Amino acid sequence: MPTKQNRLYAALRLVPMAAAASMLFLSTAQTAGANPHILVDVSTGRVLDQQEAFRRWYPASLTKLMTTYVTFRAIQSGQIKLDTPVIMSKLSAAQPPAKMYFKPGQKMTLDNALKMMLVKSANDLAMAVAETVGGSQQGFVARMNAEAARLGMRDSHFINPNGLPGKGQYTTARDLAILSVALRREFPQYAGYFSLEGFTNGVKQVPNINMLIGRFDGADGMKTGFICAAGFNQIASATRNGRTLISVVLGTDSLAARADDSANLLEKGFQNQLSTRDTLATLRPDAPLAADVADVTAEICSAKGAQARSETRDPFGRTKVQSPYIHEMDHEPNFVYAGLIGGQDIATAAKGDKDDATARGDKATRDNKIAISSGASNVPVPMPRPTF
Repeated sequence: MPTKQNRLYAALRLVPMAAAASMLFLSTAQTAGANPHILVDVSTGRVLDQQEAFRRWYPASLTKLMTTYVTFRAIQSGQIKLDTPVIMSKLSAAQPPAKMYFKPGQKMTLDNALKMMLVKSANDLAMAVAETVGGSQQGFVARMNAEAARLGMRDSHFINPNGLPGKGQYTTARDLAILSVALRREFPQYAGYFSLEGFTNGVKQVPNINMLIGRFDGADGMKTGFICAAGFNQIASATRNGRTLISVVLGTDSLAARADDSANLLEKGFQNQLSTRDTLATLRPDAPLAADVADVTAEICSAKGAQARSETRDPFGRTKVQSPYIHEMDHEPNFVYAGLIGGQDIATAAKGDKDDATARGDKATRDNKIAISSGASNVPVPMPRPTF
């Protein structure tokens, strides 16, 4: 790959750390003490493990799974097709990073839009897909909330299709598990969208920021998300011997931590070390819950949080993971094609956001990019804009 395209891929390369048997699940234990998580079996709906699964949380880019679900339902009903053109509007093009930086009027197929949205977590494409399916952002958001209610996501509400922060957007680990299970059960023919290793538009190559894809045995999805108020979140899925498990991990303090916690939970589930009596349908909170949405900005987007993230990078910017179940990818990523409909100029895939983990356009957030990706310890406090 050309030098510039190597930067994101290099940032996602892993440095597995040796761990004693007694330390295998340290990261998960730390998360379980304060942050929500849940582990479920897709075929049975059984909850294998959970902690604070009903605590309201900002969904960040995990929202794009609901955007995808609504889109799949529209395809199923015959409203649209995978080759339906998605046209960038001014509203879509104006969305903050992470994004593809396409210009108003440029077109791509729905199939390619979904690939780019899910791999790169492109906020502009999430909005463009929403406008294509729903006619407007408002129309699509109404569908999102209607589908959430139909699925039984009792503690979720959406205000946009990409997860950018705003009042009135919230969910829970339990609700996200319901959504993820529905995606896998109802649309198995589209499961490949969640396991893509990367895409290329013929010029740029963009790897999937989900660090379990190609690095955890059986990993096949699904989505990551980050904003300051939510921390680093991940919905991960893996399939072994015909059995698919899904984990939801919310509020970790780094890219490495969300990958570690996801891998450790999934592995414990496959080893049958976790089990409860509940299913997603029967699970109930242990105590009355607060109506407010948790906000971890002070822990995540602070000098302390930046220092914690710097400690998860080696001097070359590679992520240091602790889980013994995450290994280095043993091959170059398989980049599928996803770009504009032929005859148009190819837009840059990353125009300035060389590491999607902190894709921003202003100086403060560019400085924070250094904090997360290069391991610097003396860094400014980041701004709570991006979602990925």
